Amino acid sequence: MIRVERTALPSALAEDLGRRTQRIVREKLDGKKAKALWKGARTCRRDLQSALQVMAAGLNRCMYCSDSEGTAVDHHEPVTHAPERTFDWPNHLLACSHCNSHAKGDRFPVDADGSPLLIDPSGEDPLDHLDLTFSNGEYTALTPKGEVSIYVFDLNRFVLRQGRADAFIEARGMLCLYLDEIERERRNEAGAVHAALARRPYADVREAMTRKRALPGAELVLGGSRVIRALEVLMSAPSHETSRGSRS
Repeated sequence: MIRVERTALPSALAEDLGRRTQRIVREKLDGKKAKALWKGARTCRRDLQSALQVMAAGLNRCMYCSDSEGTAVDHHEPVTHAPERTFDWPNHLLACSHCNSHAKGDRFPVDADGSPLLIDPSGEDPLDHLDLTFSNGEYTALTPKGEVSIYVFDLNRFVLRQGRADAFIEARGMLCLYLDEIERERRNEAGAVHAALARRPYADVREAMTRKRALPGAELVLGGSRVIRALEVLMSAPSHETSRGSRS
């Protein structure tokens, strides 16, 4: 899971969401009726999914597991908990079927003060709550919110742990290749390598590598000084060279 930046919506879609929200509040619709309204809003749901795909890392990856393709608009706070947030843009995330239906479902744990215990990747940095071990791809919790999120989203299921471990090996090789191309002044080739890297699943692995590059022992953990140097070069590159918008 990585931080995703929420974009502004087209004015027509934003106005449509506002009207639908006003209706739910005005008519005091409960969760069941709000869900029916959501299911009937096919065009609205399609447009929301398109907006979320622009926000997502890689090629439309799930904003919770970073592995599978996001195929559904998830209500971070479920409609059954907060009907008035059914059409609330900050409450929408792109999710795969496993995270959306099988893992999370309608669960929305809160602490004793009523504060949410599920990480919202569009409102906070998940790596403030989660620590990733590269060798086995396993997350450990840094906070109570991290602990609950690991459990609810099933973030340590085998397929994710193995996928992250494999992605770490792959990322190291691609980063070294990227640095080779930079040093040879082959900018087009370097850009192609970076675009391919940005499209890969498990953006959380690359994000964790970037965050840990300056920590003590980083060379040993990340696989050498050239990996760290490549990460530094990527961080200092112009924004148009490092954007995630490599969908062409």
